[in-house]
Amino acid sequence: MSTTAVPKTPLSRAAAPATMERRAGTANGYAALLIGLGLLAYAVWRVVAFRHDAVDLTQLTLILVGLILLSGLYIQQPNEARLLTLFGRYVGTDRISGLRWTVPLFMAKRRLSLRARNLDAPTLKVNDKRGNPVEIGAAVVWRVQDTARAVFEVDDFEQYVSIQAEAAIRHVASQFAYDEGDDIDSKEITLRAGADEVMAAMIAELQTRLQPAGVSVETAMLTHLAYAPEIAQVMLRRQQAEAIISARKKIVHGAVSMVEEALKGLSEREIVQLDDERKAAMVSNLLVVLCSDKDTQPIINAGTLYN
Repeated sequence: MSTTAVPKTPLSRAAAPATMERRAGTANGYAALLIGLGLLAYAVWRVVAFRHDAVDLTQLTLILVGLILLSGLYIQQPNEARLLTLFGRYVGTDRISGLRWTVPLFMAKRRLSLRARNLDAPTLKVNDKRGNPVEIGAAVVWRVQDTARAVFEVDDFEQYVSIQAEAAIRHVASQFAYDEGDDIDSKEITLRAGADEVMAAMIAELQTRLQPAGVSVETAMLTHLAYAPEIAQVMLRRQQAEAIISARKKIVHGAVSMVEEALKGLSEREIVQLDDERKAAMVSNLLVVLCSDKDTQPIINAGTLYN
């Protein structure tokens, strides 16, 4: 009975776990400074005291140990960190400021700033939700949160932040319309009117994209927002037309209310009795006077409405 051999597929190798920041085993540098200087001073004293003797191995040992201790000292400023690696292996991160000391031999110390940084993203041309080309720019405030991720998970975390910020701005801008329109719900968030909501969406997008690099986003705000030059004039005329229509609606609504009050006042006080034709003429004249954008010229009628 023949059997068919089933080819073995190689098992997919599990992804390596991300390097997480951990505290390094460093010490206060003042004690190491005093010990190192004390050893050097004692060695110098022995050289001076026993200058007629041959070379003393003890003196050389004291000097060597003192220099080794002093070489492990480093000064760390506030909001700075040191990434310590030993033969390429991550040992830990020291965040304590002041004079610090670590194992001197073969220990690499990389300084990393933990201060807040500004990223002024260049003005980008993107399409909004309705497909209109708009120009948008943003400023992002960020800082390194996990030093191990920032150094070991990405090649250059500063360049990574710059590229991902540009991608996030493009993605967020495409989710909102620039301004309200006939095809957009009046309650929908827009780039021009919903600055707080757009900023919150941008921060969330940036935080998701920058998390692999151990970077936290503190704030983000729009620095530039405008239509692209090729449609700016058209959109300006559209906005002007909408403003004129809105103003006309308010003028007409106010004029109708004033005419209604005038007719009601004349009727209640019985100043003059008007039939339907005279009321229509009065309404027409009042609306012309109240709604016209130019000064009206009065015309004196010496006769009657019917002659």
